[in-house]
Amino acid sequence: MKKILRKEFLTKRAAISPEERDRISHELIKKFLATEIYRETKILMAYASMPDEIQLNELFATCFSDKKILAIPLIVGKGEMRAVEVPNLDSLEIGAFKIPTVKKNLRRFIEPAQIDCIIVPGAAFDIEGNRLGLGGGYYDRFLPQAVNAKKIALAFDFQLVKKLPTEDHDAKIDAVITEHT
Repeated sequence: MKKILRKEFLTKRAAISPEERDRISHELIKKFLATEIYRETKILMAYASMPDEIQLNELFATCFSDKKILAIPLIVGKGEMRAVEVPNLDSLEIGAFKIPTVKKNLRRFIEPAQIDCIIVPGAAFDIEGNRLGLGGGYYDRFLPQAVNAKKIALAFDFQLVKKLPTEDHDAKIDAVITEHT
């Protein structure tokens, strides 16, 4: 069931025009930046956006100008990721799966318990904090280690649903921000 739903949501997400995606991304980032969670965050972890996801470059730039520590995920093994600090945008290069990553000689890892807020990607989310991920289980393994972090999703309206199928190992999130929430 999860596989079918994932494909359905990812197909819808891929159908959004780049202009519409950029407009919605800007709106969601603006909403997130206005939250107390963002204001109080010292260390923020966010994903490096794939072309059809909410685009987070504006958030990255704001973190740097607000003197926050920014981290992105780095895949370090099968199903395992770590948080790596992004010193500046020039420190990024295109890595595996065409995902931006921090250049190897500049990597500094951040322990999950130090992170204040994580912007979590996903195919879909429900009103109870459940998340339908992309199928690798990376975030389901990582999020429980980030015991002090608020877990937030920035999502297109259609990605927020009433109820998703879940399994015991699925990690929950704290909030979803969409255009209309």
